[in-house]
Amino acid sequence: MRGDQMSKTSAILEEDTARTTAHLNVGGGLRKKASGVRQWLLLDSTGQTQVVEAGKHTVMRRTGLPARDLRILDPILSYPSTLLGRERAIVINLEHIKAIITAHEVLLLNSKDPSVAPFVQELQRRILRHHHATAAQEGMAIEEGRASTSSWQEGIHSLDGLKLLQFEFIALEACLEAACSCLGKEARTLEEEAHPALDKLTTKISTLNLERVRQIKSRLVDITGRVQKVRDELEHLLDDDEDMFQMYLSDKLEQRLDNASSFNKLDDVDESEMNDRLASTLHLTPLTYKVPRPMKGNENIHEGVETGRVSHGARTSIARSSMTNKHHDVEELEMLLEAYFVQIDGTFNKLSTLREYVDDTEDYINIMLDDKQNHLLQMGVMLSTMSLIVGALVVMAGAFGMNINIQLFNGDTAAEKEAGMRKFLFTVGGGTTGGIFLYAIAVTWYKNKWLIQ
Repeated sequence: MRGDQMSKTSAILEEDTARTTAHLNVGGGLRKKASGVRQWLLLDSTGQTQVVEAGKHTVMRRTGLPARDLRILDPILSYPSTLLGRERAIVINLEHIKAIITAHEVLLLNSKDPSVAPFVQELQRRILRHHHATAAQEGMAIEEGRASTSSWQEGIHSLDGLKLLQFEFIALEACLEAACSCLGKEARTLEEEAHPALDKLTTKISTLNLERVRQIKSRLVDITGRVQKVRDELEHLLDDDEDMFQMYLSDKLEQRLDNASSFNKLDDVDESEMNDRLASTLHLTPLTYKVPRPMKGNENIHEGVETGRVSHGARTSIARSSMTNKHHDVEELEMLLEAYFVQIDGTFNKLSTLREYVDDTEDYINIMLDDKQNHLLQMGVMLSTMSLIVGALVVMAGAFGMNINIQLFNGDTAAEKEAGMRKFLFTVGGGTTGGIFLYAIAVTWYKNKWLIQ
């Protein structure tokens, strides 16, 4: 029944883990066997942690992943956020989390990173809680007797009344929560720094304030791109049931064990059936027919071969029908992904709002600069007009200052000299008054033509 099958599966997984650990550990310690060896933090289904050093090929044999999927976790290569579901493992590259999740363990690459330490503690706590809940459910099942298949299909409930997720979903949820929380925290920090800086820039436009806003905008673009990539990955998974089904590692492992046991039973039945047919052919033929008919044995042999082919086809159809029945049952994972999609979408909307606020501030600053530029242009027009008028007065003064004999100050008597002074002052005053009058006329004409305000 289901309880015996789970015990058998757990025994197989423990044996596999022990065999892999023995393969990685040599002489009671860890040592590198190849240049591509890296340190991995291994967390098993019981919450135990162990640091192992394994090469690329060892990890590939352990998880069944191709080399191109392992390159996604390479810290040297800059790959964007990725969630991949494969036959035996889930590859996760989200922010600072680079991990491989199987049906019974988690391999974490950069476990020595200080930013990963809180995630490791949280992941270990969740795995331990899941292990205790699973053990409690198995104990209850033993006390109550063997649970029926229908009760297991309805869902196992943990001690607190919530549905108990599979191991790979527990680890996947921890990774998603860590990544979304990290991005949300960075977005909140950026928002707290951006609003005061933008408000200060609108009050006073200076080089220091402009540099602060430029740095904030660069960080905003970077965080928005990272959030957008995680959001796109979750949206892609939610839109594709096939990709979500690939992440049901425990169900696929259980299905492989069921198919293997079914195939063994069918092989035993086919073998006994063939033996019975051959035995009946050898013993009954001499008694029934006086004339030996060698073709009878051949016909029975061909019939046995056809029976074997039919049995093989039955085995194949059983496997395909079993996988098809579970193919669309992705509601559990879909609900999990939707929760974190809503969270990361909220972070993305918050960043979009902040981006709009930055753009509005830039537009306001540009309007202020344009207004100041317009005032400078108006001042330039007025100064140019004033320069033109002053230039005309300078021309007049230059004409009087030429070394030419003028009778204005050549009088012999004091009266004539006084009359000459009056004429001089009249000429200067008249020229100045005329220049001011011309300047007023020019300014009035500029305003009528809307050249200045």
